[in-house]
Amino acid sequence: MTREEYLKQIDEVIEKGNYSASWESLSKHETPAWFKGAKFGIFIHYGIYSVPGYGNEWYSRNMYNKNNREFKHHVETYGPQKDFGYKDFIPMFKAENFDANRWVKTFKDAGARYVVPVMEHHDGFAMYDTDFNKWNAANMGPKRNIGGEIKEACEKQGLVFCGSSHRAEHYFFMNLGRTFDSDVNDEKYADFYGPAVLCPEWEKDDEFTKNTEDPNSKGASKEWLEDWLVRTAELIDRYRPAMLYFDWWIQNHSFKPYLKKLCAYYYNRAAEWGKEVTICYKHNALPPDVATFDVERGALNEISPRYWQTDTAIGNKSWGYIKDNEFKSGYKLVCDLIDAVSKNGNFLLNLGPKPDGTFTAEDERALSEIGKWLSVNGEGIYDTTYWSQYKEGESVISSGSFSDFEEVQYTSADYRFTYKNGYVYAFWMRPEEKDAKIKAFRRLAMRDLLIEDVTLLSTGEKLSFEKNADEMVIKVAEGYKSDMPICFKIKLA
Repeated sequence: MTREEYLKQIDEVIEKGNYSASWESLSKHETPAWFKGAKFGIFIHYGIYSVPGYGNEWYSRNMYNKNNREFKHHVETYGPQKDFGYKDFIPMFKAENFDANRWVKTFKDAGARYVVPVMEHHDGFAMYDTDFNKWNAANMGPKRNIGGEIKEACEKQGLVFCGSSHRAEHYFFMNLGRTFDSDVNDEKYADFYGPAVLCPEWEKDDEFTKNTEDPNSKGASKEWLEDWLVRTAELIDRYRPAMLYFDWWIQNHSFKPYLKKLCAYYYNRAAEWGKEVTICYKHNALPPDVATFDVERGALNEISPRYWQTDTAIGNKSWGYIKDNEFKSGYKLVCDLIDAVSKNGNFLLNLGPKPDGTFTAEDERALSEIGKWLSVNGEGIYDTTYWSQYKEGESVISSGSFSDFEEVQYTSADYRFTYKNGYVYAFWMRPEEKDAKIKAFRRLAMRDLLIEDVTLLSTGEKLSFEKNADEMVIKVAEGYKSDMPICFKIKLA
């Protein structure tokens, strides 16, 4: 199918469907029940950028930026960019040990319910088989349909397959290669590096999101936007992801009419398939009742009435594999998961596989620790909703994006709460004292919350408790002390 034929098909599907390309119509779309119940997903940044394994997953941009250390590293390691460009990493990206079934089993054992591979990153190299981009993993490099194989493995093992597209940013992403003699300027590779639009607004990384919603600011071309729409529609049709995750540049004002079409097409297609889907977006790209808001490497500061998601990475320095990454502890990741769920959100955790398709020991360790914890505490996470308050105690996660690098110093006074089917689940974030003391369940005249029993969720053992005017005291045996949060299953009378 040509691009023009696909554009016509998109219009026809929207015309016949229940959702039109307007925010008013799209606002009627509901967040899927499966997504609200899943709580925990795995994000995967795997691509050419894993081969140099240096800096971060933006190597494809930074190696052409004379002000970045990646530029110097590249010249010293591989030679000048005119002789060895980003494209020359493709034959080195072999994925010789990639095993989608093993990957998905690892994610399932970790307790994840959905999987979100980055199907195409900013670098323009598609990790899936596509008719609209010859620069893809099925055609070169590994010569395997990485995204397609992950989808098959998910379906086989009962995890929900989703997908992420960062194609929008490629419009300008390689543009710094225009500023000197590099292979970005070679017309033979225009379909890979291009259009690599160079203008003052997009030369500096911190300028990308400034004034992006101002109609007078720089936007993408009509040709690019139509191409983006078609490629994304093909991704939807060919792989049917249950959640479509977009990175940040789609909030640019020029995308707005195309985003409306894309949402309408996706939601109408899903209705045809009898499938519940959602879109995850950042910043103000979409109205809050059209799709699911996502906070990158951060959190919200209160319970959100609208369902949301946070995405973060096990590695602090990069979303993709690099040789000198620094990693979060299993304890921090479990605490961040609990915190997100207590505020009516999901926790999407990223790892960056090595170029051969294996995981780092640190990624394996973190996933194993989360899986072990969820295997006995997952009842208080999966299929729950928020309670009347999300926390007790003074310790909080900093709100906003890019704020999750430091480990919160929880104390024995810190709790997080979830709710399901007549039970409150109270997570003791730092179980260091002999007894647990929860003020939220103290005895109150006229409006006392009656409690039938309290169970330690990980063992099923009934625990004794008593209430006074200041707190509820739960008697916890010495043997229940843990380096991880523990959960009390509190049955309401």
